[in-house]
Amino acid sequence: MWPSAIAVGVTSVLWYAINLNIYLVIALCSALYISLGGSLTIWQIYKTLPRDFKGLVRFIKLTVKLKHAQRNNLSVPKAFRIIASKNRNKVAFYFEEETWTFGQVDELSNRIGNYFASQGIKHGDSVAVFLENRVEYVCLWLGLTKIGAVPALINYNLRLEPLVHCIKVASCKAIVCGAEVQPAICDIFDREEISSLPIYVYGPREEEIAIQGGIDLDSVLPSTPTTVPPQLMNVNFIDNMVYIYTSGTTGLPKAAIIKHSRAFFAATGMGEMIGLTTSDIVYDPLPLYHTAGGILGVGQALFAGIPTVIRRKFSATQYWSDCIKYGCTAGQYIGEICRYLLNMPEKPEDSQHKLRIMFGNGLRPTIWEEFQKRFNVPKISEFYGSTEGNANIINIDGKVGAVGFVSVLFPAVYPVALLKVDEETREIVRDSNGLCIRCKPGEAGEFIGKIIQNDPIRDFHGYADQNATKKKVVKDVFKKGDFAFLSGDILVMDDEGYLYFKDRTGDTFRWKGENVSTIEVENIISRVTGLSDVIVYGVEVPGTEGRAGMAAILDREDALDLEHLYDGMAKSLASYARPLFIRTVKEMEMTGTFKLKKVTVQKEGFNINIIKDKVFFLDVKKRAYIPLTTDIYNKIISGEMRL
Repeated sequence: MWPSAIAVGVTSVLWYAINLNIYLVIALCSALYISLGGSLTIWQIYKTLPRDFKGLVRFIKLTVKLKHAQRNNLSVPKAFRIIASKNRNKVAFYFEEETWTFGQVDELSNRIGNYFASQGIKHGDSVAVFLENRVEYVCLWLGLTKIGAVPALINYNLRLEPLVHCIKVASCKAIVCGAEVQPAICDIFDREEISSLPIYVYGPREEEIAIQGGIDLDSVLPSTPTTVPPQLMNVNFIDNMVYIYTSGTTGLPKAAIIKHSRAFFAATGMGEMIGLTTSDIVYDPLPLYHTAGGILGVGQALFAGIPTVIRRKFSATQYWSDCIKYGCTAGQYIGEICRYLLNMPEKPEDSQHKLRIMFGNGLRPTIWEEFQKRFNVPKISEFYGSTEGNANIINIDGKVGAVGFVSVLFPAVYPVALLKVDEETREIVRDSNGLCIRCKPGEAGEFIGKIIQNDPIRDFHGYADQNATKKKVVKDVFKKGDFAFLSGDILVMDDEGYLYFKDRTGDTFRWKGENVSTIEVENIISRVTGLSDVIVYGVEVPGTEGRAGMAAILDREDALDLEHLYDGMAKSLASYARPLFIRTVKEMEMTGTFKLKKVTVQKEGFNINIIKDKVFFLDVKKRAYIPLTTDIYNKIISGEMRL
C-alpha cells in the first residue's frame, strides 16, 4: 500500500508542477501503472488522478480539523463560541428582512440554554422542537445543546400518530412548538404521554396560546441571562447532539442519533470538499428539521463563519430573486427544487445571480445539463448520504449524473463499497466463505460504509431504538468479524470510480423531497379501511423527482370506501405521504416467509394499459380519489398534468 500511496502523491504533485505536459504525464502514468502492479489502466490513472488528488488534499484538511476538534473536545456549541467570538458583528443569518449577527445568535442561544436549565432540563434530556424555519429555530436547538440537552427536530408536517410516535421514541421531557403549529399539538394533547409534558410556545402570534397550560417562551426569555451556560464545559465531542428523524427502510420515523462529532464532520466536510470560504453566502431554503438544511446548510455559519440565508419555506418563484437580493454565491437544492425551478417560466433573474456552485442531492441526470445551462450555474456538487450513516460521498468536480466517487487509486483512504444483492429479495449475497461479494464496475449493488468504532468519520451511532440500529448493520463483510453500515440504496460504479444512484432496497421512497415510510402508510390504510392486506410502494412518474406513492389494497368484496379512506389519510398523513394512486386487487402474492410481494405490482406501476384491476387517482383539488381513466393517464405520462 505504501509504495503505491507514495507513487500517487509524487505523481500528483508533479502533475500540477509540469502544467499538464501531456508527454510527461503519460510517462508518469506509466510509472504509476507499474507501481500499482497493472491493476489499473494508464487511461484510468490519467482520467482520475487530478480528481483523486484534489479529493485527497481536501479530505486530509478535513481530517486534520476533525482531529483538532477531537483533541480539544469541541462540541458543536463550543466550536460555535470560537466562531462567534471572532465574528460578533458579522452577519450569521439572513431571514426575510432580518439580519442576525453571530453575537445575537450567541446571546439568544445562551438565554435559551439558561432558561431550560432553570426548568430542570439536564444533560442528556431530549426536548421536542416542532416549529417552522426561522433563525430562532437554530438558536433554540443550539441553546439546548449548550446545556447538554438533545433536541429532537420533528417534521412540522406530522400529525396525530406519527407525531406522537416521534415524541415518544426520543423520550422527550418537554415540547417546544411554534405558534403556527399549535393545532397539531392540541390534536394530541389528550394523549397521556403528551399531556404530562411541559409545552412551550415560541414565535409571533396574533392570539393567545391555544394549548392548555402552555408556557409563552417569548415572554420569559428576555429576562433570562445572556451569559454562557456553565453546563457547556461538560458537553463533549462524542455526546449526542440532536435527534433527526428518518424513515430509514421500515416502520415509522426513526430518531437517528447525531453526535457532535457527526455534525462537525458533516457540515465541515461539506464546506471543505466543495471549497466554500468565509467570503461566500449560502442560500438555504430547505427544512431545518432535515440534515441537509439544518446541519449541512446552517452548519456553514456555525462551524465556518459563512453567512447563510434561511427561508421559512421554499418558493420556486423567489429562489433566484432571493439569491440576487442577498448576494448568494452558493445555493442548496434537493431534486424536487430543481424540477420546480425548471418548470417556472423563464425570466431575467434566472441568470442574474452570483452563484458559483450549487450543492445538494436528488438532481435527475436527465435534467442536470439543462438546469445548469438555463440557470448559469458553473458547478453542481451532488452528494449522497443518509442522516445517520457513515457512507457519504460527494461529486467534487461536477461530473454529470454522479452522486460522488470512490478513488480508484487509493480506495483504502475512505472505505466504502458496493455489495452484490439478490435482485428479487434485495438481500446481501454471500460467497462460499460466508463473506459479502464486492461489485465490479457496471454492477449494481448496495452501498455500504465500513464501521470503525470511536472514529468520527467511520463510526455508526444508530437510532434511539436499538432494534432499528441492528437492522442497519451487516457483519462479516470482507473478513470475519468486521462490520459495515447498510445504506439501503442501490448504486452502480463506472470504471473511473464515479457512483450513480439506481434504487432503494428498503421499504421507503422519496416524494416531494421527503422520505415516505411504506410501512407507516400501510398501517394507517389498514387501520382506516379495516382491510389487513395492503402494499404501499413508490412508482416512477415521467418528469418528476423521486417516486409517487401507490397502494394496492386487497378488496375481494368491492367494499372499499374511497371517501372514508381519503378522510382517514388526510387526518393522519402529511400530504406528501398520501398515495396518489390506489389499486384494488382480488389476490395478493406472498413470499415463503409470508410477506406480501411488491415486485410484480411495483413493476406494473400505474400503467392502466397492462393492469386489469381498478386503479384510482388522487384529485388533489377535489380532495378525492377518482377512477384513473385513459385520458388522465395519458395526461400524466405526457406531462400535461403535473403532480
